[in-house]
Amino acid sequence: MSERKVDEHTGVETTGHEWDGIRELDNPLPRWWLWVFWACVLWSVVYWVLMPAWPGLTGYTHGLMHNSARANVDKQLAELRAQRGAEAIKLKGASLEQIEKDPELQSYALALGASVFGDNCATCHGAGGTGGKGYPNLRDDVWLHGGTLEQIQHTITYGVRTGEPTAVSTQMPAFGRDQLLKENEIDDLTEYVVALSHRPANKAAVYRAVTLYRDQCASCHGVTGTGDQAKGAPNLTDNEWLYGPTRADIRGQIWNGRGGVMPTWGKRFDPETIKALTVYVHANAGGQ
Repeated sequence: MSERKVDEHTGVETTGHEWDGIRELDNPLPRWWLWVFWACVLWSVVYWVLMPAWPGLTGYTHGLMHNSARANVDKQLAELRAQRGAEAIKLKGASLEQIEKDPELQSYALALGASVFGDNCATCHGAGGTGGKGYPNLRDDVWLHGGTLEQIQHTITYGVRTGEPTAVSTQMPAFGRDQLLKENEIDDLTEYVVALSHRPANKAAVYRAVTLYRDQCASCHGVTGTGDQAKGAPNLTDNEWLYGPTRADIRGQIWNGRGGVMPTWGKRFDPETIKALTVYVHANAGGQ
């Protein structure tokens, strides 16, 4: 057994343990610490009595308050559905045009749409809908797949390049990566696209690319480069660039033929939510 001695410097009894000449003092715990400790013990006992706490073979103790996080959530959801009930019924039976003409219903749709957009769309399009490189800006008047209420609803419902029969599925060829064109031809096409956007370009390269553009690009982007919303082909004359405006950006797009994919939200949301999201995008993003 260890020998308990009194420390000659402090007058406090030691525990009897010693390491390299260092003795452990047997000081009592601070009184405030003891009060906190016993208060925690008392609180835990009260919690065990009032709240669900102890697991058992077939369940758990429910406590005197019979509190349940699941039941609380179910109750809150039921209250929310009841609160939204009248507006939801009106939203279900109204057309997109009727929603925008009814201030009260539009206000409800915008609030619901903003919430859904923030949770599901902002990841790609940004919290304010301004997009980013490779993700369309929804705050301008440039629409790849159309900016009317019906067109926005269709895009949200069926997505883009998802394999859905009615979704936009056209894909720009990777002219360089798949060796469909030579490097010098891609360089010439790059200058031609720069010229279409009303910027200074190499005239000789533009001249060489006239036939090339007509044969390879005009079927989607149009002879004048103004694009085709039905095919999701961008307007090349408006200086709005999904993947960047520099020559390197344009050349990279011609080379790789990149095309984004948007989910089929119609499989995840009910029709009322799709309507609300459509109205939100149309109202806040310069819809046509």
